[in-house]
Amino acid sequence: MQYTEVEQKYQVKDIAALKTALEKRAAKPGSTTRQVDTYYNAPHRDFLAPDTVSEWLRLRESDHGDSVNYKQWLPAGAVIKTHCDEFETPVEDIEALRRTLQALDFTILVTVEKVREEWVVPGLVEVAFDTVTGAGDFVEFEFKGEAADAEAAIAQLDTFIASLDVELGERINRGYPHILLGREH
Repeated sequence: MQYTEVEQKYQVKDIAALKTALEKRAAKPGSTTRQVDTYYNAPHRDFLAPDTVSEWLRLRESDHGDSVNYKQWLPAGAVIKTHCDEFETPVEDIEALRRTLQALDFTILVTVEKVREEWVVPGLVEVAFDTVTGAGDFVEFEFKGEAADAEAAIAQLDTFIASLDVELGERINRGYPHILLGREH
């Protein structure tokens, strides 16, 4: 599952109650970072053309280093995505990569600015509290344990979230770019 991401996102209602529940599960607070994510459209394939967006190309600038990331959400074309193929790697010179994309006619779709506070339940889940400029407060649960496949990881993540016994708020089945672009899917 090295290149597979399984996560769930919620519009968070009570951050303090959720953090208390996480502490009871031996979660440890980690770092808080500012992240600026710039999403690009490809010149050879319009990511926004399908009714349901299933892929993104992103450059991230953060306090802890820069990266490039491509995600192909699955099942492709489905309104509710369960997981994604994710390919991410650090970038030494973000400006050089930005200029490369521009030279190849990639265009900026949207920029997402957020402050992320990360918590970790070792060997199981990474929890990110995100305050997204123009969109609000969210919590993301990303599976980080061992699983045979995406379905097993989803089942473990569902069990973990239910075990917290905290009202999370509305489940969000779209990414921050969707929200800022005003797309439902």
